[in-house]
Amino acid sequence: MARVIRCHDCDLLHEVQVVPRDARALCARCGALLFAEKRDTVERTLALELGALILWAVANAFPFMTLELGGRRQPSHLVSGVFGLYDDGLWQLALLVLLFVIVFPLLKILSHLFVLVPLHLGWRPRYLAPLFRLVDALHPWSMTEVFLLGVLVAYTKLVDLATILAGPSLVAFVGLILVLIWGDIALEPAEVWDRIRRAPDVNVPPPAERARLVGCHACQQVTALPAAAGSGPFACPRCGATLHRRKHDSLSRCWALVIAAAILYVPANLYPVMTLVSFGRSDSATILGGVQELLVGGMWPLALLVFFASITVPMLKLIGLVFLLVSTQRGSRWHPRERTVLYRIVEAVGRWSMLDIFVLAILAGLVRLGSIATIEPGLGALSFGAVVVLTMFAAMSFDPRLLWDAAGANRDG
Repeated sequence: MARVIRCHDCDLLHEVQVVPRDARALCARCGALLFAEKRDTVERTLALELGALILWAVANAFPFMTLELGGRRQPSHLVSGVFGLYDDGLWQLALLVLLFVIVFPLLKILSHLFVLVPLHLGWRPRYLAPLFRLVDALHPWSMTEVFLLGVLVAYTKLVDLATILAGPSLVAFVGLILVLIWGDIALEPAEVWDRIRRAPDVNVPPPAERARLVGCHACQQVTALPAAAGSGPFACPRCGATLHRRKHDSLSRCWALVIAAAILYVPANLYPVMTLVSFGRSDSATILGGVQELLVGGMWPLALLVFFASITVPMLKLIGLVFLLVSTQRGSRWHPRERTVLYRIVEAVGRWSMLDIFVLAILAGLVRLGSIATIEPGLGALSFGAVVVLTMFAAMSFDPRLLWDAAGANRDG
C-alpha cells in the first residue's frame, strides 16, 4: 500500500509505493531518509533494549576506573565525575553530565521498553504515542559514545602520571554503547508508528490544494487541514504532536542562539578548562593547551581528534549556521540540496563537542588524591558546555524547509 509522506527537510510531497524488505525510501529532491523496511523491528529492538537495561545497571553499580598513585588507590564510578564537578562548584556541568551520560540513556531505554513490550503483546495503551515521541526527543541528548571517547582521552592524560585500572563497569559501559547503537539501527520508527496506530489513507489532491497537507514531524502522518482552518494550532490525529507547516520563528530563534554561543565561545577558549594541583604546584590548561599536551606526548591521532571535536567543530558549526541563516534570508537559490546536506552535518556533529566536558568530568571524579594530585575544573569549561548546548538548540531551531522555500521550490505546496 502506498504511503503519502512529506519530507521533513525539503517539504516535498511523496507517494511511495511498496518498498522491498531491507530497502530504504529516500527523498527524490534532497536525499533525506523517509523510511526503511526492516525485519522484525519491534522484536529485535525489544531484545536489544532488555540487554541494554542490564548493561546500564552493571555500568552504574560497580567501579568504573581506579587510579593508583603513591601507594594510594582512588576508585571511581560512572557517577563520580558528576559529584566531582558538583563539589568544585560547577553544578551546571555536573547536571549536564548526569543527564547526558546516565539519565537520558536510561530514559531512552525505558521508553523503548514501555512502548515495544505492549506492541509485542498486541496491546495498544493510550500512552504509547506520547512516550514514543519522547524517544525521538531524547536521541541527540544521549551521549554515551562521546563519553567513551572522553575515557580514552582521559586515560592518555593520566597514563604517565599514575596506574589506571579498568573496572567491570567500564566493560559493561562499552557493551551498553554497542547494544544501544545496534538497537538504533534495528529500530524503524515508521513501522512502530504503524503498529501503534495505522495512518489513514490520504488522497493526494491537485497541486493547487497540496498546501493543505501537513506532515507531522513526530510520526510522519500527513494530515489534510480544513480549507478554512485558520492559523491553528492543530494536533496530529495519530500522535498528538502540534502540526506546523514551518517551525515557529525559526530564523529569529536560531540567530539568538547562535549569537549567544558565539559570545561564549571566546571565554571558552581563553580561560582554563582545568587545573592540575600536584604537591602544591598548579598547572592550568585551556582547550588548545590540552591538544598541545597530547602532541608533546606523541599522541597526535588523539590530539587531532580533540582539536577537531573541541575547537574545529564548534567554530565550523557556528559558521555553517550563520551561512544557512544569511543565505535563507537573502532568498538564495544556490544549491539548496547541498545546503540541506550541510544542515544535516551541522545538526549531527554538534554533540561530539561535549568531549572536553566529559574528559573533565572523568578526571574530576578520578583524580582526587588531596595534596598528591587533584583536578579542579575552570571557568572555560562552563562557557564551553554552554556553547555546545546552545549550538545544538540552534541547529534544532533552524527549519531546513526554509532553504527550499527561499529557492522557490515549494510554491505549489
